[in-house]
Amino acid sequence: MEKGFKKAKRDVLAALETGDYQHVARGSINVKNLLATGEVSAQEVIEIIKKCSGTQHSCSPHHSVPGIEVHVLKTGTWYIKFFFIDPSAWFISVHR
Repeated sequence: MEKGFKKAKRDVLAALETGDYQHVARGSINVKNLLATGEVSAQEVIEIIKKCSGTQHSCSPHHSVPGIEVHVLKTGTWYIKFFFIDPSAWFISVHR
């Protein structure tokens, strides 16, 4: 079974391509999630994620639901944070 970065990358790209993603509600969404506000498109996020390598990925348990892995991609000037609750990807942050 594929795990870690490769699986997370494949799954989040598929979610963005099919529109099967949600956004976590949070107070600073206008600066922390540019995908949710429409300032960046799903296609732009796809292009950013495609360029990511495993060295730009980290993963840790969700702060309130330890069984959920939260993935963080830090690439260039972008910070992308997401997790999965089947069948959707949930974006916490997409910002510079």
